[in-house]
Amino acid sequence: METKTESRNPITGEVLGQVPLNTIDDVREAIRKGREAQKIWAGISVKERAKRLLPIRDYMVEHAEELAEIISRDNGKVRLDALIADVLTGPLILSYYCKHAPKILADETLWPGSIVWFHKISKLVRVPFGVVGIISPWNYPFTIPFHEVIIALLAGNAVLLKMATQTQMVGMAFKKTIESADLPEGVFQYINLPGRLVGDAFLENGIDKLCFTGSVPVGKKLMAKAAETLTPVSLELGGNDPALICADADPYRAAMGVLWAGFSNAGQTCGGIERVYVHEEIYDAFLAILKEKVDHLRVGYDTDFNVDMGGMTTESQIEVIQFHLEDALKKGARIAAESKVNNPGSYKNLIPARVLVDVNHEMRLMQEESFGPIVGVMKVRSEEEAVRLANDSNMGLSASVWSKNLKKAERLARQIQAGAVLINDHLMSHAMAETPWGGFKESGIGRTHSQFFFYEVTEPQVIVKDWLSFAKRDMWWHPYSKPLYDRILGTLHFLYGKGIRKRTNGLLKMLPLIWRMFTKNGKK
Repeated sequence: METKTESRNPITGEVLGQVPLNTIDDVREAIRKGREAQKIWAGISVKERAKRLLPIRDYMVEHAEELAEIISRDNGKVRLDALIADVLTGPLILSYYCKHAPKILADETLWPGSIVWFHKISKLVRVPFGVVGIISPWNYPFTIPFHEVIIALLAGNAVLLKMATQTQMVGMAFKKTIESADLPEGVFQYINLPGRLVGDAFLENGIDKLCFTGSVPVGKKLMAKAAETLTPVSLELGGNDPALICADADPYRAAMGVLWAGFSNAGQTCGGIERVYVHEEIYDAFLAILKEKVDHLRVGYDTDFNVDMGGMTTESQIEVIQFHLEDALKKGARIAAESKVNNPGSYKNLIPARVLVDVNHEMRLMQEESFGPIVGVMKVRSEEEAVRLANDSNMGLSASVWSKNLKKAERLARQIQAGAVLINDHLMSHAMAETPWGGFKESGIGRTHSQFFFYEVTEPQVIVKDWLSFAKRDMWWHPYSKPLYDRILGTLHFLYGKGIRKRTNGLLKMLPLIWRMFTKNGKK
C-alpha cells in the first residue's frame, strides 16, 4: 500500500518530491481538531482575523519567484503564466478581502417592513459554518484554493484543504504560505488523500460545508453524496466558453484576446475560450491575424522565459484533446493554424496549439469541454446567430463579447447564459476579488470570490427583538375570540382595502389591538 505521493515534472519527468498520504482516520481527526480550533478563531473579531492574515501578503511578495518556479515545475505551465495567474493575484485579493471583510460580515439592521410589526427590530448576522472542506484542481493549483481559503478563514471558519494529487509540491508551498499567518493551531489543515476517497472522507466525517472545483461528473457525484446528510455544497465545474466577435470589433485586439484566453496555461482553463463565433464581415481579417499569431506561438519547456505555452499536466487530458480533434476532422473541420513544438523528442506532454475552422455543433469540440490548446472558430451571419450558438451548451461558466460599441456589447452580454461575461476581454475576471465567479447550468452551483463567497461560507441568522418588552402580550396572542378575529380582519382592510370608507372602518377595528397588548385579561 502506497504511503506517499510522488510529484513529477510533467514535462521532464523529473521527481520533484514526495508527500505523505493521509488516511481516513487522519481526516476524521483533522475535522475534530478543526472544530475545536474554529471556536477560538470565530471568537476573534473580523478586523483581528484580517490583521493576522495579512502577513501572507508579505510572504508571497518575498517568495514570488520561488512560488512561480514551484508552480511551473509541478504543473507544467510557463513561469510567466504561474506568476500572472497564480502568484500576482494572491496579494491583490488578500488586500481586498482583508479590507472589505469587516463591512461584508457586519451585522445588518432590518427595519420593520410593515406597520403591523412596528415594535419589531431585526438584526441579520453571518454565522460561519464551522469546518469548511475545500477540494481544488491542478490547473491553477495556487490561485483557485487561495480565494476560497482566505475568505473562509476571514469569515471565521476552520479550513481543511485537499489539493490535486498531481500538484503536491504546490500544495506544500501553499501550506507554508498560509502558515506564515498568525493562526490558531488547527484552523488551517492540509490533507493529501486520493481524489476517489476525499469526497466520502469529508462528507462521512462531518464536514460542515464542501467547496469543490473540478469536472461536472465528479461534481454531480459529490452533490449526490452530500444530499445524504444535507451538507451544503459550492460547486465550480466545467466550461465550454464562447467568444462573440462582432462586425465592428477590432480584429487585432480580438485575435490577441482569443490567443491569450484560449492558449494560456496550454488551454487548461475552465474559463478559457474554446468556441469563437465571428461575424462574416470581419471573419477573414480576424482569422488571418489569429493564424499568424498561433503559427508563431512558442511551445516548449520554460528554461529561459522565451516560451509562450507550456505543456499539459496530465496525459489523460491529452487523450481528450486528441479525441476531440479526430472527431472534428472526421466531421469536416480543418486545421487553420497550428504552432510548432520545440524539442518534442526531449520532453513529454507538449502538444501544439491549434485553431479549427469549418466547425459545427455536431462536433464534440463545440459541445464538450476540451480543456486544452484547441479552439474552434465558426463564421456567423448575425449577432443573433452568435448568441443562439453561444447558448447552445449545457455549460455556462463565462463568455466574452468583442465590439467597439460598448452599449451594444452589454445588450448582447445580457442575452448570454453565463455567470461572467466580459466585454473586449476574457477569463481575467477570475483574478478580480470584487467580482463573483461561477456559472449557469452544469457549470456549477453557488459563487466563489467577492462578497458572494463570504455568503457561501456563512449562514444568515436573524435576531428579532421586540422593544415593547413592557407589553403584556402581542396583539394576536391567546385567548382567541370572535372580536379578535374581526380586529385582525380590520387590520387587513385598513392596510389594503378598496376605498376610504373600508379602510377607515378597518382602522377603527384595528386600534383596540394596541390596547390589548397592554392588558392581562379579557378576550377582546
